[in-house]
Amino acid sequence: MSLRINNNIAAFNAHRSLSKSDEMLSRSLEKLSSGFKINRAGDDAAGLAISESLRANILSFRKAADNTAQASALLQIAEGGANQVGNILQRLKELATQASSANLGSSDRTKLDDEATQLEQEINRIAQSTKYSGTALINGNFGATASLGATTYTSNGIASAAKVDVSGVVDTSARYTITDASGTSISLWNGSITQTLTLSGTGAQTLNFSALGVKITLDSTYDTSTDLDGVYFTVATSAQNFQVGTTNSGNDRISLSIGDLRTAALKDGASFDVTLTSMESAQSALNDIDTAISYVATKRGDIGAKQNRLQFATDNLASSIENTIAADSIIRDADMAFEMTTFTKNQVLLQAGNAMLAQANMAPEMVLKLLR
Repeated sequence: MSLRINNNIAAFNAHRSLSKSDEMLSRSLEKLSSGFKINRAGDDAAGLAISESLRANILSFRKAADNTAQASALLQIAEGGANQVGNILQRLKELATQASSANLGSSDRTKLDDEATQLEQEINRIAQSTKYSGTALINGNFGATASLGATTYTSNGIASAAKVDVSGVVDTSARYTITDASGTSISLWNGSITQTLTLSGTGAQTLNFSALGVKITLDSTYDTSTDLDGVYFTVATSAQNFQVGTTNSGNDRISLSIGDLRTAALKDGASFDVTLTSMESAQSALNDIDTAISYVATKRGDIGAKQNRLQFATDNLASSIENTIAADSIIRDADMAFEMTTFTKNQVLLQAGNAMLAQANMAPEMVLKLLR
């Protein structure tokens, strides 16, 4: 054999193996301490990309589950208001039945009619006050949006129709017209009600026409006090979408609409008014009340059907979250038993490599025997 002292090839070989064992041991420690078999892109580039996509979907699924829960809560509040309207209608039918009998005098019917009037007012109050997070649910304004009729509004302060909040409008069938005369006042008119506000000047600001239930948010392009003169809009209602999935697809959204339970719509969409001052009017009211009870029952049935649908959507999301987490775990999570076995092997290799490096470093000492 040949003996060299400048280049100890055996020691270099042992050092290379020792360095590799040390690196493998470090990776085993990293996987055991983190619980992940993918801690950096280099561990599994394709697996990391798939795992990141799955993790994004898991977060999105969880938020979609929150959306369905909140939509269910919204419908529960709406159903509670509708239930009270139904109870009032039952009381109205009781009063109308009593007033339809000839054994009552006119003064008795007047008292019954007074109660009926109060109950109708309560129906409207409930319809206007049943809200979720400030949004009215059963007064016909759920899903209400403004449809602007002017063509110049975008450069004059109203960036888009979305900047006109009509969720509280008192009349969804009216046309709302802005009068913006030179000066510091601006008015909104719906054909029967006019409200005038005093402006602080031009520029970005919010106009709250509380009497009409309209809020208009202006931006900095409102720079002249006559910019919005003549601008008008109408109100349209449409189903509201709730995101129950992870993609921008109709299959990942559920549309919800809730009916109008004010007295203006209880007669199958027509105005409902109970008069009990005479036996004839009370008898006629019985038919109208039956129609109203059927109308409210139908709306409550629709709400219940949507609640059941949302419950199934919630269950499906829970299953999707569980299965997606399982899929991500297969790709990313470390098999601790396997990693512990690998760690033990790397630990032994490191110790053996360290011992062999020491032996390889001792080989050049044999040269000293030749020099004595």
